[in-house]
Amino acid sequence: MITISGKSVFGGVSIGKLLFYQRNSKVIKRTHIDDVDAEWKRFQEAKDTAVDQLKGLYEKALADVGEANAMIFEIHQMMLEDLDYLESIENIIRTQEVNAEYAVATTADNFAQMFAAMDDAYMQGRAADVKDVSERVLDILSGADTGLKEMKEPCIIAADDLAPSETVQLDKSKVLGFATQYGSSNSHTAILARTMNIPAIIGMGEELLKEYSGRDAIIDGFTGTLYIDPDEETLKAMQEKREKDLEQKALLEQLKGKENVTKSGQKINVYANIGNVSDLGAVLKNDAGGIGLFRSEFLYLENTDFPTEEQQFSVYKQVAESMAGKKVIIRTLDIGADKQVDYFGLDKEDNPALGYRAIRICLTRPEIFKTQLRALYRAAMFGNISIMFPMIISVNEVLRIKEIIAEVKEELKNEGIPYKEDVELGIMIETPASVMVSRELAKEVDFFSVGTNDLTQYTLAIDRQNSKLDEFYDPHHPAVLAMIKMAAENAHAEGAWIGICGELGADLELTEEFLKMGLDELSVSPSMVLPLRKRIRECE
Repeated sequence: MITISGKSVFGGVSIGKLLFYQRNSKVIKRTHIDDVDAEWKRFQEAKDTAVDQLKGLYEKALADVGEANAMIFEIHQMMLEDLDYLESIENIIRTQEVNAEYAVATTADNFAQMFAAMDDAYMQGRAADVKDVSERVLDILSGADTGLKEMKEPCIIAADDLAPSETVQLDKSKVLGFATQYGSSNSHTAILARTMNIPAIIGMGEELLKEYSGRDAIIDGFTGTLYIDPDEETLKAMQEKREKDLEQKALLEQLKGKENVTKSGQKINVYANIGNVSDLGAVLKNDAGGIGLFRSEFLYLENTDFPTEEQQFSVYKQVAESMAGKKVIIRTLDIGADKQVDYFGLDKEDNPALGYRAIRICLTRPEIFKTQLRALYRAAMFGNISIMFPMIISVNEVLRIKEIIAEVKEELKNEGIPYKEDVELGIMIETPASVMVSRELAKEVDFFSVGTNDLTQYTLAIDRQNSKLDEFYDPHHPAVLAMIKMAAENAHAEGAWIGICGELGADLELTEEFLKMGLDELSVSPSMVLPLRKRIRECE
């Protein structure tokens, strides 16, 4: 048995034959051309054909994976119409008197290198796109057959990498999963794979050999492991794991489209907590009603410098579009305490949990805060985005936030940049202070979301990172539950709604208690959405 590890893109277990994706190899030669006008026209005809093909792929992707994920093919169409791209190709054809194939290949290499060298992660991702669209044009110019090798039986697709256009053309009924040598978890291909619910692993490197094509394989999308020629013990374990996953899917089918309502008729929203775009597939797979917590700090944690407005806008927009009108609550930057970022230059603190963190950084470094708010208000045009502010302890903080928001809106308006005027605003209830003044806070915001991890820590005066205190740390403590109940009563008294986004929301022993408190929403990890929905429907 051969075991190869990579990075999981989407969970699930698949068992079947491995099929290495075969492309038509093209050798691009530089050829002298006498009639450059005719060659330029030849390119333009190929480009127009490519645009028509991309329109067809857009329609197919629209039906398969939805509008947000189909947009990549609109982006590819725009790339083919980009003036800089076209001028480069025409210039090479005319000045060097060469064939269109050489001009396209050269331009593709130049543009891909240019994008890859940029600091912006979003622009780096465009390097693969420009290569993809150029390959399409080259196939048309050379008359290569772009059709996929026929899949006679369901199999696991292996490849060096898969372009979005290749992924969307796969016969989904015969794809058990896919494994690639390279690729990014935030690539369009990965996003498409998650939306199509295909177990997938990327980044397996040179260990994934073409010689393995045709051999028995198991792909474990939960751990990011590929087994070639699995032994009996591994096969049995993976079959059991697959059965458990299929049971979850069966539960999903039972609950899909049904309301989260108790036997006595009480309704509650069940949302999911996510850390980045790569988690979206799990949210959609588990049929969550929305996103109750998008931890935006991961944009900062995964970067080597402050993420730009455009980079943040791109991510927030993608999340909003993917959720197709469902609520997406994005928490503003929550750096500090146990989440440190070197380029923020934060001083070492004796007690970081009580220190310079979250909203305290935003209000004292407004240039960072404003960049994020600009991106959020712009992205809100593309979906149902709400904004939530962490570690609030006073009404004055909320008033100052509103002042900064007003400044951001005025700036966007003066610059002629579209933004959504009326965005729902909420705060995290994480401290006893916020609970005690929750009635006054509720007058200023649309909703509360209880961060039970921190609320428990601050209420019990126990560092939740200290394993020596585990026996004293009790999230079921009557004081913690009383805090949540008080916040709920005060929220409702002022017309605000309230939910929980901390780990306690997924504690099925407390579900009935939370329903009695009148909580409007519970947001949990994607894997807990279905068990929680099932529990709610069992409550009296």
